[in-house]
Amino acid sequence: MTKEIARPRGRPRKFDPDHATAVAQDLFHARGYDDVSVADVTDALGINTPSFYSAFGSKLGLYNRVIERYSANGAIPLAELLRADRSVAESLGALLAEAARYYSADPAATGCLVLAGCGSGDAEARTAACVAHAAAEQVIFDYIAKRHPEQAADVSAYVSTVMNGLSAKARMGQSQERLLASARLASLALAQALG
Repeated sequence: MTKEIARPRGRPRKFDPDHATAVAQDLFHARGYDDVSVADVTDALGINTPSFYSAFGSKLGLYNRVIERYSANGAIPLAELLRADRSVAESLGALLAEAARYYSADPAATGCLVLAGCGSGDAEARTAACVAHAAAEQVIFDYIAKRHPEQAADVSAYVSTVMNGLSAKARMGQSQERLLASARLASLALAQALG
């Protein structure tokens, strides 16, 4: 007597959710949350709508996964740049230069995915992006506060403002050369402010 192997019910998934998240990340980065539809994602993945909803629950569910993926391995590497073996001003200057390079590296997906999401017309997507952005700002604030506690709030706000500007200008098509020049000027201001 042969024993039959039980098969899972339903059709097997025709896609890998991790790959789907990577594809969606490219779409959201290039066009923004508001301008990417579920149909855009399903078309890019070659899947049907029920498969999409079964895997992610909603467009927002997918977007949350994209933000987690981006924060883990797609965003500017704060831990590598904010180093204890050099001055705070040097580290922040390196951060701004990396932001300028990163935001302009891919002409199809300029700027910062999270910063772009902070301007979404969808309140829940905007909140998700703002939470991720606030977490990155907190890392920068904590780094500055270890050596310059009295200036940490002002300096971290300045760095965040410059990074927002670099991202916005990259999305507007400003060249990497021009973004790097802005980052260098901001670095001079940081060096002066932090003495």
